[in-house]
Amino acid sequence: MAFTRYLYPQINWDNRLIIIRGAKGVGKTTLIFQHIKKTYANPNEAMYASLDNIWFGSHTLIELVEYLYTHGVKAVFLDEVHKYPNWRQEVKNIYDSYPGFKLVITGSSMLQLTSSAIGDLSRRTRLYTMEGLSFREFLELSQGLSLPILDLDSVLELHVDIAGDICQKIKILPLFEEYVQFGYYPFYLEEGDGLYDRIGRMVDTILEQEIPSISGIEYSSVYKMRQLLSVLAEQSPYTLNLSLLSKDTGISRDVILKLFKLMNSACLVRSLYSANGYKRMAKPEKILFDNSTLMYALSPNPESGTVRETFFASQLSHDHEVIIPNKGDMLIDNKWLFEVGGKKKGYKQIADIENSYVVADQIEYGFGNKIPIWMFGLLY
Repeated sequence: MAFTRYLYPQINWDNRLIIIRGAKGVGKTTLIFQHIKKTYANPNEAMYASLDNIWFGSHTLIELVEYLYTHGVKAVFLDEVHKYPNWRQEVKNIYDSYPGFKLVITGSSMLQLTSSAIGDLSRRTRLYTMEGLSFREFLELSQGLSLPILDLDSVLELHVDIAGDICQKIKILPLFEEYVQFGYYPFYLEEGDGLYDRIGRMVDTILEQEIPSISGIEYSSVYKMRQLLSVLAEQSPYTLNLSLLSKDTGISRDVILKLFKLMNSACLVRSLYSANGYKRMAKPEKILFDNSTLMYALSPNPESGTVRETFFASQLSHDHEVIIPNKGDMLIDNKWLFEVGGKKKGYKQIADIENSYVVADQIEYGFGNKIPIWMFGLLY
């Protein structure tokens, strides 16, 4: 059976209007091609179109759908929707004017594809978010090892038994090391030694084209975003000090916050906020790269502690709220406290705190409240 992403069975494909958002390169286009192939025995009943195609320079989306509808097409799959001006209004008009016609839309602009940003469409559509490969998916894609998706409660309570079963089948630690360096983007298998070059080009496209086109920022801000990414790559991990960062870069505090917000929306960085509610409205407490593979691509020798925190945050953020607590490294859903470290990491920082756990790297098995970090890659 061909590999499909975790999101595929979660999508209600019967809905007339579906929006799938996610970072550039996580496999949205492949997902919709798989669905077309699986669902439409007659290829003339469905059509794929990328909205950055030059054809749309002199034609509208409404023109395309009108032609397709009158020629028996039942569904259209629209890629790169964020690159098409006025797409929201045209999609709304199509939805209202062509009953029974299905629209599946993908886009990599998280800023444009929030529930509030799509306005009236939010009442008509199902909105899904697609992450990069989890460690679980990486194992299936690279090793053919199919593992069930676990919930966080199962990992916390049953990690010893689960790890024992998995580690009898496979040498997990070398594969985990491979994943954090190379495995977040599904195209890693086809790129080989060119993986980081492709990621670099993808980042260039996001910084130079996509963010400016969506936000209206001037090109000079592209250089400033590169500055901020360089700072992030050199500091491990980066606790945000606006005054110091403003002094070092020459960028004002307000602009720094705006640029980090844009890069967070573009899935280049992950902004984590303090457990204190009032601080969350002011600034992020900590800035990480969005995922560990991106971190390695932009920072060739990253600090191991930052890699661990970046991985943990990327896997938990899929279905949980991750915030920075007063003690420990990360607080999940305002309930579970985690201290993330190497194999010798102990409980000193979080001793006597209820629902607290140590997340340890470089161990196959855990014990008690000490859990191997790789197991948190099985959550989606």
